[in-house]
Amino acid sequence: MIVEELERALFTAFPAEDAESWDHVGLSVGDRAAKVTGVFVTLDATVDDVLRAHEAGANVLVTHHPVYIKAPSCFSPTPGVATPQAAAAVYEAARVGMAVISMHTNLDRSVAARDMLAQRLELQSIGSLEHPDLRDVTGFGCIFDTYDGTLHDLAVHASHVFDTEPRVWGDPHRRVRRVGMLGGSLGDLGELAVKAGLDAVLCGECGYHICQDLNARGVSVVLLGHDASEVAFVEVLAHALIEAGVAPESMTINVPPRGWWTCR
Repeated sequence: MIVEELERALFTAFPAEDAESWDHVGLSVGDRAAKVTGVFVTLDATVDDVLRAHEAGANVLVTHHPVYIKAPSCFSPTPGVATPQAAAAVYEAARVGMAVISMHTNLDRSVAARDMLAQRLELQSIGSLEHPDLRDVTGFGCIFDTYDGTLHDLAVHASHVFDTEPRVWGDPHRRVRRVGMLGGSLGDLGELAVKAGLDAVLCGECGYHICQDLNARGVSVVLLGHDASEVAFVEVLAHALIEAGVAPESMTINVPPRGWWTCR
């Protein structure tokens, strides 16, 4: 298998047309004609990730988050004020002969991503935030309508499932039943949570005023941390790579360390 064939297989699993118009998915750097000798799959595409992949003997780095959304103005080996981390990562990938392929918002919209979140939470998804009652149609996030507990119960359950310390907007004693989840940033998709009649939504992150507004409108918000909410997508990518024909023994699955910490 060559890099181009691997990218094509991943786009079959996560169609490019499902990605947001602003997103950058697929191959960012690398030789499309190069033979795939090993694959390193993880969440991000930083300089450290490129080096870890190279040390593991891989020549393809497959990630959820793109190495960049908009291409840097220059590519230099040292990240700093004038040289973003992304520019240094691309430089390093090119230097060591590493192809970088990313499946971002197209993966976010996939049924596979939705099923993985449901599996982690041990709940049954009925649809997405975009299509609340269409189980098999792609769309951002997932909706569960059979949760039975308080907002505090939900936050504690999510903290264990995603190994994180959530920040929660809402009355901890409030009973919640119809719950949604979105990996990563909720942003303006909070309006879909309101429209779908959710009692609470789990997400990676969301702006202060959006959380304040959603809570005032009856949708409690549980913030897990962007990376914590999406680590499960590394497993989604690994499954897709195996389906694409990548031998498990030639693949390294990397669960990244948390990039932040709390005082308590």
